[in-house]
Amino acid sequence: MSLLPVKDQMEIISRGVEEIIPEKELVSKLEENRSLTVKLGCDPSRPDLHVGHGVVLRKLRHFQDLGHHAVLVIGDFTAIIGDPSGQNKTRPQLTLEEAKSNAESYVEQAKVILDIAKLKIVYNSEWLNAMNFSDVIALASKYTVARMMERDDFTKRFESEAPISIHEFLYPLAQGMDSVHLEADVELGGTDQKFNLLVGRDLQERHGQKAQAIITTPLLEGTDGVEKMSKSYGNHIALTDSPEDMYGKTMSIPDDMIEKYFVLAADADESKMESVRQQLADDSNNPRDIKRDLAKHIVALYYSAKDAAAAEEHFDKVVVNKDIPDDMEEYSLSAEESVVDIIHSAGLVKSKGEGRRLIKQNAVKIDDKVCTDIQHTLKPGTSAVIKVGKRRFVRVTG
Repeated sequence: MSLLPVKDQMEIISRGVEEIIPEKELVSKLEENRSLTVKLGCDPSRPDLHVGHGVVLRKLRHFQDLGHHAVLVIGDFTAIIGDPSGQNKTRPQLTLEEAKSNAESYVEQAKVILDIAKLKIVYNSEWLNAMNFSDVIALASKYTVARMMERDDFTKRFESEAPISIHEFLYPLAQGMDSVHLEADVELGGTDQKFNLLVGRDLQERHGQKAQAIITTPLLEGTDGVEKMSKSYGNHIALTDSPEDMYGKTMSIPDDMIEKYFVLAADADESKMESVRQQLADDSNNPRDIKRDLAKHIVALYYSAKDAAAAEEHFDKVVVNKDIPDDMEEYSLSAEESVVDIIHSAGLVKSKGEGRRLIKQNAVKIDDKVCTDIQHTLKPGTSAVIKVGKRRFVRVTG
């Protein structure tokens, strides 16, 4: 396929990114009028993807759509080390088997964003596992401890006397060797990956290759607008969420996050952003209505415009008008069961621990009455509607 003019490519590539280092080198590579090898490493220790992960995955998709070669590097070997980026303690190490299992889930979820037919998927154990101890010593000799300590996370841990294991210093070197093996032209990553990406540039030059350009994308705050989006913080919008949950969670973000979510979560182009900024600047507009437009854009991006319209209708009925939806899952009781077991078995919560926590937070209702007892049970013959949070329902029958 013929490539777009460099200016047009750069307009798409630079949308929603934090840094391009160095931008002149990326432009120069694009001016060669060839398909570039664009690399993104994935961490299989975190297999549950959310819209925050979608930011950098969407950037890789941009490169695919522009006619470049996208390579997804499954870090099954580097997961044995554990990425220290942004960590205040040593991360648990995975076995190769655990990493490969998680990677399958990662790729399956990433299909909603990436063009799998045009994606090259590789596992870095293919080349890193083949290195012997002499190779590792030679690799380690290329970087000093002082250079490694330039990393903010290592510095903080050293100053707080938190342990730093020697093997953690090897992580950025191993990731850099991925770039050497693939002869990458471009590497993508979040802002927390900047040090690792720069190491890749250095190692490529030391191996006589042209250094890759690096592109970092911002870390997206979660629905609380404070912490970065994370399943552990309970502020995430999962790529596997239903359209109704995606819409509802988006509607819960703070108003000051609307513009950022349009850029990073909804992948809005500049013409759309001009319209959004004008609407936000006009005090006569209610931010809630702009947020509705945002929620529909995000759902349509991952599902369809039809699903987005249905999700909005569901939101209005269940959340705004506080009605019970006509269509909901049914759960049949064959024996006495606790409410915690019911909502877990019905899929309304991911774990029984989450169920108990939500009951303690008065977020579970039985026939519109708050359930406050984590030991509460329902017996066969009971007919009731259990509501969890604002949008999850199950009809219990005996």
